[in-house]
Amino acid sequence: MLFVGDDWAEAHHDVEVQDELGRRLARRRLPEGITGIGVLHALVAEHLPAAAEPDQVVVGIETDRGPWVQALLAAGYRVYAINPLSAARYRERHVTSGAKSDPGDAKVLADLVRTDRAHHRPIAGDSELAEAVKVLARTHQNLIWTRQRQVNTLRSTLREFYPAALEAFEDLAHPDALAVLAEAPTPERGAALHRAQLQALLRAGGRQRNITSRAEQIQVSLRTEQLTAAPLVAAAFGATVSALVAVIGTLIGQTTAVQARLEASFEQHPDAQILRSLPGLGLVLSARVLAEFGDDPHRYADAKARKNYAGTSPITRASGKSRVVLARYARNRRLADALYQWAFSSLTTSPGARAYYDAQRSRGATHHQALRALGNRLVGLLHGCLRHRSTYDEHKAWTKTANEQAKAA
Repeated sequence: MLFVGDDWAEAHHDVEVQDELGRRLARRRLPEGITGIGVLHALVAEHLPAAAEPDQVVVGIETDRGPWVQALLAAGYRVYAINPLSAARYRERHVTSGAKSDPGDAKVLADLVRTDRAHHRPIAGDSELAEAVKVLARTHQNLIWTRQRQVNTLRSTLREFYPAALEAFEDLAHPDALAVLAEAPTPERGAALHRAQLQALLRAGGRQRNITSRAEQIQVSLRTEQLTAAPLVAAAFGATVSALVAVIGTLIGQTTAVQARLEASFEQHPDAQILRSLPGLGLVLSARVLAEFGDDPHRYADAKARKNYAGTSPITRASGKSRVVLARYARNRRLADALYQWAFSSLTTSPGARAYYDAQRSRGATHHQALRALGNRLVGLLHGCLRHRSTYDEHKAWTKTANEQAKAA
């Protein structure tokens, strides 16, 4: 077997090739792209016996995505995506001086997959459709996060010179707010708007009901007396508001477009029906769960392995007479966010989920602790449904849990 450590950067890769005894066979810096991957394949071919299969090449690299990784997988190599924190701790086991270099990190990764790969997870063989859903789901979430940052910036800007706008609009990303602020980005222009103008702006923004009453409310708020900034300063702030409103409007439009693509791609996936059958999972949330778990049927050995990857299963710190059970802090943050929302949404759609949550609260768990426990249970249910290729059944899902809770009581 051959073991390859690949320390990647934006423009190049430092690689080290070792044999089973840890002897260095090659060390090179390769360019990113087709040329670099070709040289790597040549290095492997030079040292791999002619009768050997590609899966006898084990690669350690600190990422699980990108064209380079896909090329390694396509070649048939076994690729391990090593968490950078794990690699750093492994390096500290052997180098106490604190020295660090790219070639040295390549050696660390080669050593790690040679000696400790049993404790790490190879990159899953997710389908092309699952990879596409993952790209779209993460893009959709990134757009939402970016939009919220821009809305927060807009709110801070208005607070400095235009508090009447904050009185008029609670949600600054609402079409009403964007339509009016685009036309009246300063207090002076806002106070000068007539009711008929406001009604026209609300219609242009998409409002179809309660236009007259809403226009009256906005006019009263915008004409409220307030402390004013100097004219030049107010004009500068107004230009800032116009820019932010335009950016937020564009982000909302692109988020909607990406969401449509995401939903269409997800609905083509063979696991979509199973995921959608679980309580609390809408189209977007189902797509996020699929994207972060992947669809490789052999990735998780059992429900516990899936829960560990999700970060929902607790960890125990025990030393002497001290024993503390804590939530995992090292986890996939995107998946954790999706599972938290899933658990919260299931409270109103599943009697079993609600009863499980209430039982956790009755034992003294906080709201967040109870939701984490519920999320852990839901991940187990998802694993069972996917394993048996069956849709969710409310009665089967919670009967055993209800019996256990009754015995505990």
